[in-house]
Amino acid sequence: MPDHTDTLQPPLLEVQGLKKDFPVKRGLFGGPRKYVHAVDDLSFTLSPGETIGVVGESGCGKSTAARMIVRLVEPTAGRVLLNGVDITALPPAKMREFRRSIQFIFQDPYSSLNPRLRAGDIVSEPLVNFGIARGSELTERVEWLFDRVGLRRELIDRLPHEFSGGQRQRLGIARALAVNPKVIVADEAVSALDVSVQAQVINLLRDLQDEFGIAYIFIAHDLAVVQHISHRVAVMYLGQMVEFGARDAVFRSPQHPYTEALMNSVPIPDPEVTTTDVVLSGEVPSPMNPPPGCRFHTRCPLAIDKCRSVQPPIKEVAPGHRVACHLR
Repeated sequence: MPDHTDTLQPPLLEVQGLKKDFPVKRGLFGGPRKYVHAVDDLSFTLSPGETIGVVGESGCGKSTAARMIVRLVEPTAGRVLLNGVDITALPPAKMREFRRSIQFIFQDPYSSLNPRLRAGDIVSEPLVNFGIARGSELTERVEWLFDRVGLRRELIDRLPHEFSGGQRQRLGIARALAVNPKVIVADEAVSALDVSVQAQVINLLRDLQDEFGIAYIFIAHDLAVVQHISHRVAVMYLGQMVEFGARDAVFRSPQHPYTEALMNSVPIPDPEVTTTDVVLSGEVPSPMNPPPGCRFHTRCPLAIDKCRSVQPPIKEVAPGHRVACHLR
């Protein structure tokens, strides 16, 4: 897989200081409103034809970030620039013009499909909505999309409940692909699938990227999947990005203790690969009341006094490799 970290192309997508706070209702006796700090100061760029994998424990803010990038959730602060245009500032009518360029693949391939629509109608709906195809051209386009994602044409008239999990996910991919997007955000797109089906869907996504130059933001908790599909990797913890860099750099030489712990949690069938002894303890703090300083210090075996009071800035420790840690 080619390395996209040194590309001379301008970024296709820029995420700048993205933040989301969800308000929580006041208690029975009033008091100040509290907030769930789901995502805090997320920034990165995405180049054409590149895949950025986003990993972290459940509740770290991956899915919220994904939904903000496509404006399914409105950010509290920050910007998302698509080809230089700040789509977070666009009114709904203007945003519609950019919906074709950035599509979404949902985690649950069943609940994201209309159970009353036949498979062909699900795939043709975005084509009709954007006025891309009609009549015989629409039929041909839908049949081509079914062929391209590995679904038989005779399945076009079936309802979603008649498909297997892998077939439903392929249907979701066909729907996202229908409008020729430049970016696809995949939120845990293979987590609900069997391992063999996961491999088929991942290979399909890579083939589509090679053929059409699509850029992916691939949200996952499975490190093996992320390593297989990504060019660069972002590691999130409690709403913040703690490490970001080229895939090989992050996997071979993780710089943040949290990243090291994630890597150590996965058995590696290579006797030449050595692991460190970073072991996590305790529970993830509440995003309603994140700890001061480094958010990871309550579980970090390497924490020093500075970690408990001063939030570490994310800084470059090697070309293209950034980490938020006082020890680096």
